[in-house]
Amino acid sequence: MTCLLAAASQYSGMDLTNWETMDPHLLVGLLNTELRNNAESLVDLAKTHGLPRDGLVRKMEIAGYAYREEQRQFR
Repeated sequence: MTCLLAAASQYSGMDLTNWETMDPHLLVGLLNTELRNNAESLVDLAKTHGLPRDGLVRKMEIAGYAYREEQRQFR
């Protein structure tokens, strides 16, 4: 599984495999960059990187960020 996550991360240029321990204020920038440049949606980003969409949203909400579907970014 780790190899698949690493392969997906190398494909898009972002390494999000350690998202759970990453500072959320750094993570928001990485997620928004990935959403802007490589993903069609948050679902697409999560699928590409093998990440739990709900877990990402929950972590970002705890830090005060909400995902805005129409803008495809966390604000």
